[in-house]
Amino acid sequence: MAVIDFIKRCVREKKVFWTYHVNMRLERRFISRKVILDSIDSFKLIEEYPDDKYLPSYLIYAEYEGEAFHVLIAVDERDDNVRIVTSYRPGLDKWCEDMKTRRKKE
Repeated sequence: MAVIDFIKRCVREKKVFWTYHVNMRLERRFISRKVILDSIDSFKLIEEYPDDKYLPSYLIYAEYEGEAFHVLIAVDERDDNVRIVTSYRPGLDKWCEDMKTRRKKE
């Protein structure tokens, strides 16, 4: 199963844990849990971090009501769940117009 399909399945089946970090950040970034969960059909994998600290994690592009945002999701295939690590709205200072491609550092 492709990792994006695994992530979507876990979210649909409510096999989601919210990290302390994301809980602290969402309110200040005006992104709600509902927005993340309701945008599942728009999820697109844009970066992979297979050797991340605790679990492999993936940067996901998502849209809700025409606005783009990113979600970092750690995947625990063994225990069949995902963890929402953080979420933010990407800016043109670091991302190209498509909000899926990181700008090259000069």
